[in-house]
Formats: sequence, C-alpha cells, structure tokens
Amino acid sequence: MKPRIAIIGGSGFSELLRKSKSVKIKTKYGSPSDSVEIGEFSGKTVTFLPRHGKKRNLPPHTINYKANIFALKKIGVEKIIGVTSVGSLKKKIKPPCIFIPNDYMNLWGIQTYYEKEIVHVTPEVDESMRKIVVEQAKSIGANVYEGVYVQTTGPRLETKAEINFLKNYADVVGMNMATEATLSKELGLKYVNISSVDNYANGVLSESLTFEQILQNARKNSNQIKKLLKNVVKVIE
Repeated sequence: MKPRIAIIGGSGFSELLRKSKSVKIKTKYGSPSDSVEIGEFSGKTVTFLPRHGKKRNLPPHTINYKANIFALKKIGVEKIIGVTSVGSLKKKIKPPCIFIPNDYMNLWGIQTYYEKEIVHVTPEVDESMRKIVVEQAKSIGANVYEGVYVQTTGPRLETKAEINFLKNYADVVGMNMATEATLSKELGLKYVNISSVDNYANGVLSESLTFEQILQNARKNSNQIKKLLKNVVKVIE
C-alpha cells in the first residue's frame, strides 16, 4: 500500500514506524535529505523523512527542500505533517509547550518550483488538518498555543535586535516550516506543522535557559508530540 501520509522531523521520530523499510528516492531536484522510511504507524502506512539526515549532518541552510517535498509527492504522499523545533518570541508562550501555526512569515530566501514560469501560489497551512492537530493536542492535555511562525535562514540563531523586531509580527521563530509549507502547496500537497517550543528566543528574557534545560524541554515535548502524532494519523482521512 502506498503511503498517503508523511512525517518530516528529527531522526528520533523514525522509531515510531513498525515493519519499516528504507527507500532511496532520486528526483530531478537532486537527492532528499536521506532515504525515507515506510512502515506501519497508528494503523496506516506512513512515510518518515529525516529533515536533517539520519546522521543529523545537514544544517538548515543546506537542506534540499525541493527534493524532500518532491520525493514525497513522487511516492504518492498527499498529506505532510512537519515537526519542527522553535524558539518562543512571546513571554506568555512558555517552554516547554507545543505550538500549532495558523500562518507563517518567510520574507527572504523563498524557494519555489516555478523558476521558469509565472505562477502565483497563495501560501498557507492546511486548515482542515490543522484543526485536527489542535483538537488532538487538547485531547491529550498538551500545553498548546496557536499563532504565527516566522522563518529565518540559519544556521546561526537570531540577534537580540532581530528578535526584538520579529516579535512584533510573529509568535515563534524557526528555520524550516515555511519553506516546506509553500513547496507542499505548490505541489498540491496538504501540509500542517507541529512545533516543539524548547526555549525562548535570544533576548526575550533577560536570562537565558541553560542548554540542559533546553534538552529537558525538548525531551518532554518529544514524548507528547509522539503521542499527538499517533492520534492525528489515526483520525486523519
């Protein structure tokens, strides 16, 4: 059975799949981040793609997003759940928590499949899938927020001045989601994002979280997100 649902995330999420097989895919845009895993998850055939590679050796600015999304389309995927890590731009969005974007900003380094023709696509996350994710997040008692995701280029984190500017227009900051959402829309794929808020962005608080605190927040969020993914995949049509 062809997988209709794909999860893009960190390498740790590949363990969710049962009876999985690794498949290498080539595209006209080059190779994706790594081979994809296809297996059983929550009663369905699901594909998992490790965004940064299985060895986590691809920083954000080197990821071949076009190949990633095109590869999923090529094997029959129709719906994508992107799992990302973000920093909070607002004091009220306190880590650790889960953030479900209802919109996003990406004003620089915009990628497109339409390099040689004029096509104007309206970028957005899929609202029907987003509602399901929000409902399921609340059903498991997750501390969940909604709002605007702003994408920066990376690999460095943002300066305090940049964060001071961005916090007026968005709620969290990351380096991946907007590109994936736009490219998915261009290929007619439905895309939704689940963000793990592991820390405050640079300068939001006078004191910074320690690296150990950030890791603890990430681990706590990871367990909840895995539970959330199970529920979402189960009910998604």
